[in-house]
Amino acid sequence: MSVNYAAGLSPYANKGICGLPEVFDTPDELQTKVETLAKLIRESQYMVVHTGAGISTSAGIPDFRGPKGVWTMEEKGETPHFDTTFEDAKPSVTHMALLQLQRAGYLKYLISQNVDGLHLRSGFPRDRLSELHGNMFVEECGKCGKQYVRDKVIGVMGLKPTGRYCEVTRSRGLRGCRGKLISTILDWEDSLPDRDLNRADEASRRADLALTLGTSLQIKPSADLPLITKRKGGKVVIVNLQPTKHDKHGHLLIHAYVDDVMSRLMKQLGLEIPEWKGPTICENSGGDLDVLPLGAWKKEVKIELKIEEKKGGEKEKIEEDGESERRDFKTEDDEEEKSVNHQKDPGTVNDSSSQPITMQNTPSDTHPINGHDSNHSYLSCSTTSSTDTECPSEAKKARTQSPSL
Repeated sequence: MSVNYAAGLSPYANKGICGLPEVFDTPDELQTKVETLAKLIRESQYMVVHTGAGISTSAGIPDFRGPKGVWTMEEKGETPHFDTTFEDAKPSVTHMALLQLQRAGYLKYLISQNVDGLHLRSGFPRDRLSELHGNMFVEECGKCGKQYVRDKVIGVMGLKPTGRYCEVTRSRGLRGCRGKLISTILDWEDSLPDRDLNRADEASRRADLALTLGTSLQIKPSADLPLITKRKGGKVVIVNLQPTKHDKHGHLLIHAYVDDVMSRLMKQLGLEIPEWKGPTICENSGGDLDVLPLGAWKKEVKIELKIEEKKGGEKEKIEEDGESERRDFKTEDDEEEKSVNHQKDPGTVNDSSSQPITMQNTPSDTHPINGHDSNHSYLSCSTTSSTDTECPSEAKKARTQSPSL
């Protein structure tokens, strides 16, 4: 549960503004705003959704900065209430609505700060999802980058070894990989995963509509991704009960429970919210054959994220859609204009000369995990045993300094 997740993080003083009062639109205001949102979605050619802890509260997982959030209660010296464990939590109405929006072609890419694994368990395709702060159920090989999705929480945080080894078998009878498996959950000072961050940035640049759901937009660089969409001429819609840092950039602000908003939205779009029938992992968006219940994984299934060799031995990811742009970007905050150091080549993996982005409220810089081999990065699922949070960050120029969630 998010309480245990929070307890496992390193001490960190600056957790952002907690406990702001919630604001509710009137029923008439809400209906009008949802109708406007539905119109924007119908007109959009490339919608990206950004999700935070607020979409999982109805699943029994506390948020962090709400009136009863983990950090809010911590500031008061109180213990937050929780209704479930990560293993028992079920995808909410919002999780399932997002899945249907993707299947219907409205939602092109999903960017999440949550670590509860509910997007994957809902069946949302992994190749259309960036989990910027990790996943409590996923561990990754530090040598070849293959990922394993488990039925139980990994139990290790901060990109540390889990005690297991990669089971990838190489061709031609060569030795298996046997690289150490590492947790994907970030601590305050850890770098965001290259692959997920790159794709999130690319999608944000392509988007003409950024919809943020249940996030206070306080944690960098995640919070600034919607601003990239706005800078490119797109619109930003913010759905949150509390005020957010970027409300002034929003084309439309909706103050209501996110499940209520999504239920009304789906009716406006003429779509049904699918019923969740159990844990499901969808490797990619290519078709139903890629969807299997977690309990059905008898053998590991893997997909390949192609890596293209560039001159000088660097690796470049082949983009799924569209053309890439330079990675340098600045946010457009009228009051505080800060630059975020990103990768300069959109396809390359961070190396010792680049400055990886960490999750934090203050600047930081640490080395990212090496998650790729020379040809491919793998995602696979396994049922052997082994949230949700917003994480801070802006890149620091001095590589030796690393504060950060």
